[in-house]
Amino acid sequence: MAAVVVLAGGTGGAKLARGMLDVVGEDLTVIANTADDIEIYGAYVSPDPDLCTFWLADRIDERGWGLRDDTFAVMDGLREIGVDVWFALGDRDLAIGLERARRLGEGASLTATLADLGIALGLQARVLPMSNDPVRTWVQARGRWMPFQEFMIQAAAEGPVEDLQLRGVQSAQPAPEALAAIAAADAIVVGPSNPVISIGPILAVPAMRQALLDSPAPIVAVSPVVGGAVVKGPTEAFMQWAGHPLST
Repeated sequence: MAAVVVLAGGTGGAKLARGMLDVVGEDLTVIANTADDIEIYGAYVSPDPDLCTFWLADRIDERGWGLRDDTFAVMDGLREIGVDVWFALGDRDLAIGLERARRLGEGASLTATLADLGIALGLQARVLPMSNDPVRTWVQARGRWMPFQEFMIQAAAEGPVEDLQLRGVQSAQPAPEALAAIAAADAIVVGPSNPVISIGPILAVPAMRQALLDSPAPIVAVSPVVGGAVVKGPTEAFMQWAGHPLST
């Protein structure tokens, strides 16, 4: 079977990867955006890699995020004692983030923690981070700079988007396993995730872009825009900021 690499952010890329799994099986590798990662409640949460993992393991909740049938007792408990719970995590989702934080604190790489999660959930395919180095998306809107999750959730993605920074990206290196997967790929698919805030950070890692340019494999991009409109999420606001028209 041909080795296929999918570059993915959130829902669009994750859904595409799940469909590819039925065709490619264990020869599928997903390289996921990590610029949305957040440390909160003592946990290290990696939203896009986790979302891809939950989709590939058929454990995604019907909400479109988190684990199916998860409970929220810890979030309820935090609210009860006066904590501002603006970033909701299910109990099992929180457990994943807490264990990841522990492993990272002991010196494990983000790649290793995602591999552990894949094994625990019985994943056939691999989900890799774009980098083991910290890269974070910051958004400027209404005259204020905010971390990505704060903009999306606390500020309800209220724009217009005035500026965007990928902090740490220039010094970041691709995860070695990601480079190896690209070098060995028979085909590379850019998933229909947000081009600016999901795919953009992956391509912004300097050596990642070069690895893709050097790859002899065909590269196919799947658009998140259908009929001149975005399917889901804040793609339009970020495309407007980037000066790109909504076109297929």
